[in-house]
Amino acid sequence: MTRKLFGTDGVRGTANQYPMTADMALKIGAAAGRYFRNDGSNGHRVVIGKDTRLSGYMFENALTAGLTSTGMNALLLGPVPTPAVGMLTTSMRADLGIMISASHNPHHDNGIKFFGPDGFKLSDDAEAEIEEMVFADIQPAQALNIGRARRIDDGRFRYAERVKSTLPAGVDLKGLKVVIDCANGAAHRVAPEVLWELGADVVTVGTNPNGYNINENCGSTSPRTAAETIVSHGADVGICLDGDADRVMILDENGRVADGDQIMALMADRWATEGRLKGGALVATVMSNLGLERFLDGRGLSLERTKVGDRYVVERMRQGGFNLGGEQSGHIVMTDYATTGDGLLAGLQFLAAMVCTGKKASELTQVFETVPQMLKNVRYGGGVDPLDNAEVKKAISDAEIKLTGQGRLLIRKSGTEPLIRVMAECEDDNLLGLVVDGIVDVIQKVA
Repeated sequence: MTRKLFGTDGVRGTANQYPMTADMALKIGAAAGRYFRNDGSNGHRVVIGKDTRLSGYMFENALTAGLTSTGMNALLLGPVPTPAVGMLTTSMRADLGIMISASHNPHHDNGIKFFGPDGFKLSDDAEAEIEEMVFADIQPAQALNIGRARRIDDGRFRYAERVKSTLPAGVDLKGLKVVIDCANGAAHRVAPEVLWELGADVVTVGTNPNGYNINENCGSTSPRTAAETIVSHGADVGICLDGDADRVMILDENGRVADGDQIMALMADRWATEGRLKGGALVATVMSNLGLERFLDGRGLSLERTKVGDRYVVERMRQGGFNLGGEQSGHIVMTDYATTGDGLLAGLQFLAAMVCTGKKASELTQVFETVPQMLKNVRYGGGVDPLDNAEVKKAISDAEIKLTGQGRLLIRKSGTEPLIRVMAECEDDNLLGLVVDGIVDVIQKVA
């Protein structure tokens, strides 16, 4: 079945344009409600969180209407991080969790992410069944069985206590000056609160959302402001989250950025030394740097690669019994503590490493030497897939021949935006640029 709605991570798009319209959100809510409330009883619950986008109000109301129309009881958390929804879905014994967010995308986009009763994101099969129901006739509940909606005011506090409990016993953050950049997003209150409660001297960036400024010149995709703040305040470290706080970038005391690969390398090495790394492996995607793979090989550890998307990382972790995984983009998944990527949790684990080792952030963030990597995005439209074009296929084939024995090439479509991502790795910088730019030029020409 060809998927019309669901992408790499739920449904996503520009607000008030198909498929992210209030009408479609109502239908998606009704379909999800019917899928999970399949026995006719009135005890079924759905937990709904959102980030700080203006359109979140619209989608929260539309989803609630659809869900309650099929008899589901909606528990509304308000603005909370995505991992809080996964956690609270299980702790509140809900059948379903929904996060309204477009993650790192700009404010005019929004999305709908789904979690099952176990707190993990839904499988492709479950999403396909829900999508099929969206375009069919959905049987509403009888009048007496319409669901109720209720505000849950302490969701972020429950999440905060869970996150704090993951620090090793006796470890606090006294003496550390930490810049926390919340991307004007879902963690704008809870992240600074957690760090302050653990004893850190907290300097905030991106904690004044207005509905439009989420991820705007701040957060994990734009860490420059945080880097400047670290230097100007003489801070020890910076933590940059994205709009829904499920990914993170760590900045050292000089403002230099460490991506998800470096953070995962540090954690894998420490966990392996402590006997905590299950399966002797780290799970990451095809986007992770070749240098990470070489680093792990040198320590007798392995790298399990998946296709792009943190949900696929988690699926492989669950299949293989692994407990650490993530993406170069900053999704860090620790299934001992959480069911999905958690930027704040990963940031706390990094701070714990600083405290326990007594080392500076700069000594912990550059764990391995990266192989030069270049990634460029090409936007396309018109409903035509540029990757089906013969000229593009030939350019990719020629590039693969040039890289034989010297590097690797990865071409893929984004699951959340109309983009072709062209990525290559190669020790030869000149060849790297030649290969990537050559493919990009051809795609742009036909797109």
